[in-house]
Amino acid sequence: MTPAAPTRVAVLAGVVVALDQITKLIVLGRLEPGVPIRVIDGFLSLTLVLNPGLAFGLLASVPAEWRWVVALLSVGALVILVQVALRVLPRGRWPDHGAIGLIFGGAVGNLIDRARFGAVVDFVDVYYRGWHWPAFNVADSAITVGVTLLAIRLLGDRASAPRS
Repeated sequence: MTPAAPTRVAVLAGVVVALDQITKLIVLGRLEPGVPIRVIDGFLSLTLVLNPGLAFGLLASVPAEWRWVVALLSVGALVILVQVALRVLPRGRWPDHGAIGLIFGGAVGNLIDRARFGAVVDFVDVYYRGWHWPAFNVADSAITVGVTLLAIRLLGDRASAPRS
């Protein structure tokens, strides 16, 4: 592993955490919970939502006294990511390092929210007519892009692997 790999991951993760927390600070100061502000009519609004669940609202209905389970699952996912990173970083290239940095930064950004508020601050509301995608934030976007990049890489590795 090149010494630059952990540095790349840490710098990108730090940038993601900073952008995530800055946008959430702005949103918390300017938006009322559940009151949408239209950005693109019929498609995109900014709507403050405090999500006590996991990604896309999974486990959001867990009673407050059991929210520690959601936090524990988040920490568990981060531990698994560390294991993946330890496997990928030594042989990985900058796209792999970037993907891991995005995922780490997003995970840390959302864990900061859980520690501060007991829920994740979401605010990007994408919708069409009566259908709404679950609200999300910068951290969620970074995680999604990072996981997608890793998946493409892993699928590419499988496709190019010799068959027996």
